[in-house]
Amino acid sequence: MLKYRKVFYLISGLLVIASVISLAIFRLNLGIDFEGGTLLEVNFENRRPSHEEARNKLSELGLGSTVIQDVDETGLILRFKAVEVTEGDASGEFNVGEARHQEILAKLRDLGPLEENRFDSIGPVIGEETKEKSIWAISLVVVMIMVYIAWAFKGVSFPLRSWKYGIVAVIALFHDIIITAGVFSAVGYFFNVEVGMPFVAALLTILGYSVNDTIIIFDRIRENVLREGSIFDFGKVINKSVSQTFVRSINTSLTTLFVLICILLFGGETLKYFGLTLAIGIVVGTYSSIFLASPLLFSWSVLKLKK
Repeated sequence: MLKYRKVFYLISGLLVIASVISLAIFRLNLGIDFEGGTLLEVNFENRRPSHEEARNKLSELGLGSTVIQDVDETGLILRFKAVEVTEGDASGEFNVGEARHQEILAKLRDLGPLEENRFDSIGPVIGEETKEKSIWAISLVVVMIMVYIAWAFKGVSFPLRSWKYGIVAVIALFHDIIITAGVFSAVGYFFNVEVGMPFVAALLTILGYSVNDTIIIFDRIRENVLREGSIFDFGKVINKSVSQTFVRSINTSLTTLFVLICILLFGGETLKYFGLTLAIGIVVGTYSSIFLASPLLFSWSVLKLKK
């Protein structure tokens, strides 16, 4: 497996570069959880109006950017970003208030009888705080993972010290997060899918899943290193360890993917994209655990020997 490590590095490099370009061009389509705004979900009793009909009906209210999505057979989800207002003494960003909320419902009822299922409003300040807390949460998880791996592998000092296992695991995690975010930036741009707290929850789940897979392989490498004694071929140990854990990693990932496919097919609007994020992350995470993290350990050991 290690003899193909340059091919694996090339594949990972191309995927990361493509993801960074996608993020730079398309950016993540942040939802009201991060930007502030209002979400309204309604269910029409008879025919669901088209997006164009709903948008034309609401255009008279001057609501600014409106995202409309279908839900179930007769439902609609409408998202309104916080509108910036500068008028007299009042300035700043404002959400849909109760009076405007009732005006929206009245306009939509012109298109047919309906039932309101959900109305949520998040201020722009709270949205910004949520964004910052999400970044801190992901960063803290990554640091804790690195510290834990360095501690867990403290019994290993040759050919690499334990903290280097932690750094390699974190590199693999960044690889997974960047590619997942890059794919989702393109999905958000072309399919108008917004990123909210479920996306952050999915990223944290991916971090946990991916590092678990990586630790299992690293732990087998550690066991085999200790079993070999003072003289051994580190490359052969890594190949042997990956072979011993390969079937387990693939089977676990496939089992999880089957569940996620069911969520994608039968889940609601929010669950569907949560499942999609997890599916992308698990595929990429399984690849990085097997074909990126272990080869990186070997390459680092080779660099150390050359010095």
